[in-house]
Amino acid sequence: MFTSYHFFFLILTILILVYMYRVFQGPTVYDRILGLNGISTKAILLLTILGSLYGRIEMFVDIALGYAMLNIIGGLAVGKYLEQKGTREC
Repeated sequence: MFTSYHFFFLILTILILVYMYRVFQGPTVYDRILGLNGISTKAILLLTILGSLYGRIEMFVDIALGYAMLNIIGGLAVGKYLEQKGTREC
């Protein structure tokens, strides 16, 4: 069972690296915001898997929920700011 956790960690880490490429090479600011939101989603999944690994899932799920709320509010705030500003390109 411990090896399955390693497998999930490896897959999620590879997905985070793919999103990092989008953050650094995204042609627009919106692509970079979407990349950061994708990274945050994978971090939330990593937190829940880590919680089940340590047997303290309730604590890690609370942290993951707080991180998810911060991610949603931050993404919406930046998107609204950029929409009002009229910025399309970086």
